Amino acid sequence: MRFMMIVKASTDSEAGVMPSQELIEAMQKYNEELVRAGVLLAADGLQPSSNGIRISYPEPGGKPKVIDGPFTESKEVIAGYTLIEVKSREEAIQWALRMPDPHGYGQGQIELRQVFDVEDLMTDPDTLEKEAVLRAQIEEQKKA
Repeated sequence: MRFMMIVKASTDSEAGVMPSQELIEAMQKYNEELVRAGVLLAADGLQPSSNGIRISYPEPGGKPKVIDGPFTESKEVIAGYTLIEVKSREEAIQWALRMPDPHGYGQGQIELRQVFDVEDLMTDPDTLEKEAVLRAQIEEQKKA
């Protein structure tokens, strides 16, 4: 089971305040634990939403609308993520509880969401086969 730990933005992260060296070291230690356990798939911080672009589809079948950041609803904005693969929901929760306060100032908030497996979204054998080919191509590109 894959889970994404979504780190919600704070006023500091949206202002572009960089994490302290202490927080960076704590996050590195945490990521090292995830790697040793064999569950880490990816982990990255994101630049503030002022550098972001939001694309919306205001009308069915209509043209997409491009909006430059910043985005005012900081509770809707994310500052980073960690993607893990674990055996259960409970294990994902335990890893999320071990993450250091992502902002280091008591403003941290983590949202934990399970990632769909391809089989959860698709049932058509032809579509599943096309998806498997695409994923294999992605893996080959990573190796090159």
